[in-house]
This record gives sequence, C-alpha cells and structure tokens, in this order.
Amino acid sequence: MHERLSFYIPRDSRLHQLNPLSKLLLSFTLIILAFFTAWYWTAPLLILIAIIPLAFLGKVHLEYMRAALRLLAPVMGFLFVMQSLFYPGGKTVLVQFFFLHLTVESIQFAFLTATRIFVMVSAFILLLLTTHPSELMSDLVRRGMPGTLSYVIISTLQIIPQMQAKAATIIAAQRSRGLDTEGSFRKRVGALVPLVSPLVFGSLVEVEERAIAIEARAFSSTLPKTSLRLIPDSRFDKVIRWVFVLLMIAAITSRLWLSLI
Repeated sequence: MHERLSFYIPRDSRLHQLNPLSKLLLSFTLIILAFFTAWYWTAPLLILIAIIPLAFLGKVHLEYMRAALRLLAPVMGFLFVMQSLFYPGGKTVLVQFFFLHLTVESIQFAFLTATRIFVMVSAFILLLLTTHPSELMSDLVRRGMPGTLSYVIISTLQIIPQMQAKAATIIAAQRSRGLDTEGSFRKRVGALVPLVSPLVFGSLVEVEERAIAIEARAFSSTLPKTSLRLIPDSRFDKVIRWVFVLLMIAAITSRLWLSLI
C-alpha cells in the first residue's frame, strides 16, 4: 500500500523515527544553506556530508540512488550543458563553436546551479522516502496548520505515485485487451491516446470521490480534531528544530549582509 500511495519506504532507522516536522525543517535548511550561503562549495559539501550520509542513516540509500539516477541525472546533465553554453557573463573562453562559447565562468555557474538544484531535489526525495504523508499531515494539523493547506501539501506529495500506479493499471488493462504498448517509437506514440484518456478522466473522478470522502469525515468542521495515532515528538526533535531554524536565519542574514556591503 505504501508504494501505491506515496514514495514512503518503511524502515527501522533513526531518520524514520524523527518527527515529520523535524524532517521537513531539515529539508528546508539544506535548501536555504545551498542557495543562500555565499561560499561557492556549500552545495557540493552538503551533498557529501549531509545528503549521502542521511540516505544511509535512513537506510534508503538504494532507493535514493535509483531516484537520483532516474530523475536528477538527466535534468542535471541537460541543465549543465545549457548553462555552460548559453551563460551570458563568460569572459575566459575555453572553446568556441560558431555562436556558442564555453567559458570558465559559464562552467562555474553551471556547476553551482546544478549542485544547488541537486541538493533541493535530494532533500525532498529523502523527506518523501522517510516520511509517510499521513503522519506529516496529522502533525501539521495538530500544530495548528489549517486542514485545507495541509491537505493541499499532502495531495501534492502523493500525486506522482498515484498517477504512476494508475498508469501501470491502465497499461496492464490495455495489454490484456491486445493493445501493443511496446515496440517502435511510432507504435508507442499511437498507444498514448488510449492510455492518456482513461488516466485523465480517472484522475478527475478520483478527485471528486476524495472530496466526498473527506467531507464525510468532517474535514471542514471547525471543531477540534483528534488523531487515532499520536506522532512522537522527543526532546531531541525540539532541539534540532531550533538548530535548523538558527542555521536558516544565519544563512539568510549572511546573504543579506553581504549584499549590503
């Protein structure tokens, strides 16, 4: 069920045992440190001393590496090439081919941008792999976040795995009816129409059914809500959340200070 509803991978790890809010703040802290710290090597250093160790700490390193290779590697490669060739501020030309200029400055900028985005996406991948959406939603609502906003956040986190599961079901159903979904590129393009239509209309029906279900559970009620499962929040969680907040404030303050000098 976990694979169908979310990217969450159940493991007995210290990272899984952290409070969902602590892991959410950890993700934001890594992102803000990568984007707001003025030091050039901050993002690569975060990958080495934070992202990769956290993946092993959460015992999801194999799933993380698989997701990184499938999602991040193509995007990072394309982004690096485009930034390297079309960066407008380059002066030290290394290679020139017609109107394309590969410069030292463009390579540095492309590397910085790619590593920052790598940290941002990796932080959320680790959050999704080690945090069940229902636990995150319950904890946020318990702390006073409006139910509507928390539902939007959780629905956003779940939309990709749900679409993947529905697409796999539709493909299996169409294959059982004799539809050829493999083979040449032309055949695959021709098979898109009978696959996309049920996926889109089925998703619209699911949205309506989910709206009816949450209203049946008094989602819009203003009365205090209780939770069947109490999300643990240890003293260690409270301490590291303050550490994360201080790190974010320090990173933003340092960037503002350097911009004013």
